[in-house]
Amino acid sequence: MAITRDVNSSGKFAVVTGASSGIGYHLARIFAENGFDLLVSSEDTGLNKAAADFSALGVQVEAVQADLRNYDEVEKLWNAISSSGRQVDAIAINAGVGVGGDFARETDLDAELKMIDLNVSSTVHLAKRVVKSMVQRGEGRILFTASIAGTMPTPLEAVYGATKAFILEFAQSLRFELKDTGVTVTALKPGPTDTNFFDRAGMDDTEVGTKGKSQNDPADVARQGYDALMAGDQEIFASSFRTKAEGMLGKILPDSVKAAQHEKLAKRGTTE
Repeated sequence: MAITRDVNSSGKFAVVTGASSGIGYHLARIFAENGFDLLVSSEDTGLNKAAADFSALGVQVEAVQADLRNYDEVEKLWNAISSSGRQVDAIAINAGVGVGGDFARETDLDAELKMIDLNVSSTVHLAKRVVKSMVQRGEGRILFTASIAGTMPTPLEAVYGATKAFILEFAQSLRFELKDTGVTVTALKPGPTDTNFFDRAGMDDTEVGTKGKSQNDPADVARQGYDALMAGDQEIFASSFRTKAEGMLGKILPDSVKAAQHEKLAKRGTTE
């Protein structure tokens, strides 16, 4: 779906995945507020309403519904980007899901493999397509949505945490590789955020899925991520002071302590 308006486009063009809700929605909205035309993607039909919201801000918007767990759907998105005839000035590779529960006794293998396909495989796939053209051009900005969970052991979210650790390591390594190319790479590391993530992950009855997520607003996370991206920063813990403090403290705490804290927050049936 393409939505266009007769506006004086700045020529800036951004791509945002996972843009129908949560952090991705707010990232896309902030790009639009700053004059970026958009190509936005998500797997669900809520994308069309989101695209209309962005278009109302006076920018050109194209919406591509795609399930990025599948290789062919990532190629579909890339083909849409290429067919736009626009150079990608910025991309926020944000789409991701979680799976909560005890790995040996509760979680579903198929759900975890699909999570790896979305969180890891599609991230590498899309970055591979986009970064080559950015390097050839000598400019571009890439934002990866990682997580504070990627900086610690995550019992009861073992595979999810590992996917976010992968994204964080990938972003940091790619940033170093690209240091002399004019292309910047930024890792966004939110704490628990008030989105539908915990519902989809089956974690509504956990402490982190109720009380914990309220510490971070998705609009604030997106704003801080956008600002860090535009500044060319390597990474940012977002958004609350508590999340930033936890991120910094986590650099000195033993893994055993961080693991015990995370298990307590992610244990089912712990809400009052």
